[in-house]
Amino acid sequence: QEHFVESGGGLVQPGGSLKLSCAASGFTLSYFNIRWYRQAPGKERDEVASITNGEEPIYTESVKGRFTIFVDNAKNTMFLQMNKLKPEDTAAYYCNAVNYAMSYWGQGTQVTVSS
Repeated sequence: QEHFVESGGGLVQPGGSLKLSCAASGFTLSYFNIRWYRQAPGKERDEVASITNGEEPIYTESVKGRFTIFVDNAKNTMFLQMNKLKPEDTAAYYCNAVNYAMSYWGQGTQVTVSS
């Protein structure tokens, strides 16, 4: 059965780093466009970063220069490296793989940035 196993969230101080990962099972990640989303309490789920058709990554303005999306096809896993974290980055983060036929979501992982 196709699914993601998402991990890497936690509590970190402002200025710190976290690396989120989503390991795909039952499907091949390289056949999909990949995205990371986040959702803060009481807010909508917003796209944070994406790679579409193997092109250069696209980032929402607030994370440019701090976050990096990448994929390891050998491990069938996608990542979001987050540096210089700010309290406003606090949210549940979700990975997503999508193509013309299917869309798979991770279960979400909580990132809390607080001193």
